[in-house]
Amino acid sequence: MANVIKLRKGLNINLKGKAAAQVSAVPASKVYGLVPDAFYGMKPKVVVKEGDEVKAGDALFVNKLHPEMKFVSPVSGKVTLVERGERRKVLSVQVEAASSQEYVDFGKQDPSSLGGEQVKSALLESGLFGLLVQRPYAVVPNPDETPKAIFVSAFSDMPLAADFEGVVLNGQEADFQTGITALSKIAKVYLGVQPGSKLVQTKDAVVTVFDGKCPAGNVGVQINHVNPINKGEVVWTIGAEEVIFIGRLFNEGKADFTRTIAVAGSEIKAPEYKKVLVGAKVADIVAGNVATDKKVRLIDGNPLTGMKTSEDAFLYAHTTEVTAIPEGDDADELFGWISPRVNEFSVSRSYFTWLQSSKKEYVLDARVKGGHRHMIFSGEYDSVFPMDIYPEQLVKAIIAGDIDRMEALGIYEVAPEDFTVAEFVDSSKVELQRIVREGLDMLRKENE
Repeated sequence: MANVIKLRKGLNINLKGKAAAQVSAVPASKVYGLVPDAFYGMKPKVVVKEGDEVKAGDALFVNKLHPEMKFVSPVSGKVTLVERGERRKVLSVQVEAASSQEYVDFGKQDPSSLGGEQVKSALLESGLFGLLVQRPYAVVPNPDETPKAIFVSAFSDMPLAADFEGVVLNGQEADFQTGITALSKIAKVYLGVQPGSKLVQTKDAVVTVFDGKCPAGNVGVQINHVNPINKGEVVWTIGAEEVIFIGRLFNEGKADFTRTIAVAGSEIKAPEYKKVLVGAKVADIVAGNVATDKKVRLIDGNPLTGMKTSEDAFLYAHTTEVTAIPEGDDADELFGWISPRVNEFSVSRSYFTWLQSSKKEYVLDARVKGGHRHMIFSGEYDSVFPMDIYPEQLVKAIIAGDIDRMEALGIYEVAPEDFTVAEFVDSSKVELQRIVREGLDMLRKENE
């Protein structure tokens, strides 16, 4: 029987516009783009030229630090553009999709009969290894290292997040199990699930039930409670749907990057799930489905951890939802924050909405709603931070650049996403995710 961990800290943010449990296909994009920035910590070296013909699964760029790590095209067709920015930074490699799709044949294999190095080699060759994330530092892993464990969270409780087990997993259970089996050949696999999950029967993994408020589904929270990271140790994490990608590789012999994402948010006319390919144009995903009566912010991801995007952008490799919320810069509110609002979400019970049902859905916009202030030790972070770490002290140590203090306070265990809810409730409006990212980069540079 799976172990159950009850988390008492956290905050559920119930936003309007959850995706309905129905899946529709997105018409194929004319052009797909693979974005190197989706793989943090990797230095891309482009290995194709404009005009080259590629199959789905052919390498578009490799990691300059580890050339055996390939990042492959999601479609077959012609390379039309290697887009570069300042200082020749690679922004995207774009492929015009052919009318008939061809895949590189990596060969079907039974991962239960393979060794860890064979599985790792298959992931490197097929472009799937880059979907893994290493902790510490929250970067693409070093393939020369062996992690002490691999963690997978099979649910997300972020606002407007995709329902993996209820929608995304349907019909793909066999591929998910194959993916877990393959990863277990590299290191011990820990799978985090929500209460009532049918995945408690998953083989080749240690399954733990996490019962609590957001961010209980964050893999960092699960690592902290199951097998914390100490200095000198390495763990890998991977998204649940990306485990399905790995299963497809071994079951079908091809790198198929088709995923089911939630298109959600208060400014989406008909929130639902879409079956898309990694690298598709955002415009094709939200075509005709975004409200036009106000300014809208499109987000690649959920409202707390996602990145501002546009219809001209390409879907990032790890994206599980595309959301749309009001921008808010055209709002005109009488008396501002001091008015006695009845439809605004408040953690501190500043408004009367705390008397209403917990099922009430809110429309929140992208405004900060306040100015930056000095940090104070108010306990705000700690009340929603379900990890055995002092978040306020750690953030201050990062700002001060005190490496010894950062290490003592557990920076090796965290990633920016672990601070999303704390950032949401912060009355000082401190950009916690950015600060944590800078702290991790500082330590990584120091330890190179």
